[in-house]
Amino acid sequence: MTLSEEARSRLRDIVELQPTKNAELQDRWDMDSGSEVHQYLESELKDYYFRDENSLVRATGEARELLGIEGSRDVVRVPELQVRITEVLAGPDGDPESVVSVLHSLEEAGVETDVDAVRSGLRSLEDKGIVESVRLTVPTFQLATEREALEVEPLE
Repeated sequence: MTLSEEARSRLRDIVELQPTKNAELQDRWDMDSGSEVHQYLESELKDYYFRDENSLVRATGEARELLGIEGSRDVVRVPELQVRITEVLAGPDGDPESVVSVLHSLEEAGVETDVDAVRSGLRSLEDKGIVESVRLTVPTFQLATEREALEVEPLE
């Protein structure tokens, strides 16, 4: 199956963002709905993506091969806010932090954002396995691995 340049670019987005949700791809691809994303995936990239046990979109090994990407994914590319979250969030041995605590840490670091964006960023990082949720009275979060073992870069 030969892919157009747009389809190759979007497939690369899936590789960079995986695991990802329709909503994240909708924003990235400037589409009107998650349904439109699903239709595109099925019509243009059907052979190159799958949904994992959590219904998140992932690229197949064939997709990585087609794009010339070898080996396992070493670098996780996420929106800038999520990069900043990984910089301020407690490590795996630290005390888990609430969304509001992370918001305050970001504000202290000079990042202007709101609680909904932080919550969404934490959940997205959790979906990628970078952050884990620790259930206390309210959901709290911490890095899933040592900060030194992470290589998180902003999306281009």
